Amino acid sequence: MTDLTPTALWELPRVGAPVAIAADRLLVPVTTHDPETDEAETVVWRIDPDAKESRRFAAGTISGLTVSRDRTQVAYLRKRGDHRQVHIQPLDGGEATVVGELPLGAVGVKWLPDGRLVALATLWRQHPDLEATGSHDPDGRLNVRATEDAIYRYWDTWLEHVYHPVILDPADGSITDVTPGATRFWAWPSTNDVIGELDISPDGSVIAFSADDSDPPHRQLCWSVFVIGVDGSGLRRLDPERPGHSRRPRFTGDGSALVYGYQSEPDFYACPTRLIRHDLADGTEVELAPGWDRSPDRWEWTEDGGILLTAEDRGRSRLWQLAPEAAEPEPITDEGWASDPTVAPDGRIYALAHSLTRPPEVHRLEEGTAFPVTDFAAAALGSTGTARELTFSGGNGDPIQMWVIDPPDADPQAPLPLVHMIHGGPHGVFGNAWHWRWNPQILAGAGYRVAMVNFHGSTGWGEEFTASIHGAWGDLPFQDVELATDHLVTAGLADPERMAVTGGSYGGYLTAWIISQTDRYAAAVAHAAVTSLPGMYASDVTSGRARAYGGEIWDDRAAVERWSPSAHAAGYNTPTLVIHGERDARVPITQGLELYGVLVAKGIPARLVYFPDENHWILSRSNSIRWYEEVLGWLQRWL
Repeated sequence: MTDLTPTALWELPRVGAPVAIAADRLLVPVTTHDPETDEAETVVWRIDPDAKESRRFAAGTISGLTVSRDRTQVAYLRKRGDHRQVHIQPLDGGEATVVGELPLGAVGVKWLPDGRLVALATLWRQHPDLEATGSHDPDGRLNVRATEDAIYRYWDTWLEHVYHPVILDPADGSITDVTPGATRFWAWPSTNDVIGELDISPDGSVIAFSADDSDPPHRQLCWSVFVIGVDGSGLRRLDPERPGHSRRPRFTGDGSALVYGYQSEPDFYACPTRLIRHDLADGTEVELAPGWDRSPDRWEWTEDGGILLTAEDRGRSRLWQLAPEAAEPEPITDEGWASDPTVAPDGRIYALAHSLTRPPEVHRLEEGTAFPVTDFAAAALGSTGTARELTFSGGNGDPIQMWVIDPPDADPQAPLPLVHMIHGGPHGVFGNAWHWRWNPQILAGAGYRVAMVNFHGSTGWGEEFTASIHGAWGDLPFQDVELATDHLVTAGLADPERMAVTGGSYGGYLTAWIISQTDRYAAAVAHAAVTSLPGMYASDVTSGRARAYGGEIWDDRAAVERWSPSAHAAGYNTPTLVIHGERDARVPITQGLELYGVLVAKGIPARLVYFPDENHWILSRSNSIRWYEEVLGWLQRWL
């Protein structure tokens, strides 16, 4: 078996979220990429976990699988022409058929109990009904955009669209818009689980959804929970009038209540999510598990009145069960990264599970143990380096976790060239998880010992730890990375003459900050790097800057410049690879160009790699392979 290479990484099948269709049957989407065209194709497999049998069910550009209430049909989105349209397919065989023909397609679909479907249709925001969107032609000689909104683009997309729930009737192909004329923002482009912000009552009469309730110019967004009848009647906001965001409503099994997640600080994206139970009869609310210092990401009611949820915990993503009347959830998985659970009619739980050494596969969970059900990627995987978890004393003397990945077959005690991978956010985490875009196994396969520090500000260690870097982005995280380096050098695991720092987004920020403060590293890689904090007012979302940076530039520019790498450019001396995508609105291209321009003006070895068709991430197969080759080439050159 060979070490993992960038090309081999893209040859691995990518297993998606399973869908339970019966007590002993699953649908599992598996995506591969054509090396000639870079195009993705998803094959949906029908799997019998007990008999270990599988057969091909559907193929194409498929997403959003969902099974009907009577478990006889599956709905999904598949590309048809330029847009993704809703298709249904019998589970016992037969061809897929299109339901309706939405002018700009859909972003998600769910079943009503009577066999109709609710889809989230994409409409033009200036023409927010089906007929107007269908007749609107945006092409013309002028290519101009104008806005007076504070929020007008998101990641790589101008906010020109809205989503509407529409009722699709397979019997006659009719389409009924539930909220004609509505211009509220739902989840935005680049959001993976848009349909997850919608739920349908057990009797099929009411839709609950999360949408923005702010007024133009939308200086402060407010995600709120609404309910509306499937006939379009009775629209009302459900959660109380208060600051913060409410999301992902879920009806109880009897339809008498729902649970949603609430974040109290609207300008802090990593504010802990609290679960709120709302009684639909009298509007009373109660917080569930109020003393629990973790933040759930997804949740669903179980048949016994409990809740199945996912939440980060100390560098892992665990599945948890919150039993009725319990004070806190109990974990039902331990190591690795678990996500996208689905519950079969007999109560068995299936989920995706992966780790730093193994890509995602579907697993069955029984009494805290995960048993693999699929091996699509595992069977094609070459050798991977071992991963170990270390804890050291970081900033303020606090214990800090670090993952260390060794090259395959390397002596675990020998000093090796060290490469730090620094996660983004800053309120994110490097978990015991497989990563398709920043995969440490690629660097380990090239002979480097890879360190992944979960510095102060990372999520999964509680609210206080996450908020500890407010107003001082470059302080404690910098100390943590430096102390991690000291720990590895002192332990004889890192060659002090051959060390590098790499990171993207906030990880790029910390990389730029580190090279402004120390010359101990032989090389740096800064991808989509925040390098000028004042310049980040050109970003897509600017709320929360004062909290993150320590002030607003019009009130206290000195406080902002204190932690801005560009204000400390006199310290730049490290050979640096700068990578950026033109379509990046989160960290605008000017951030990378400024860093590169200063480096070359100072005469420091630097290289700019510019992707005109990519955004904050490098997503296409060919560009991703080139990205890895550039990173590996730079490290080889200087280490």
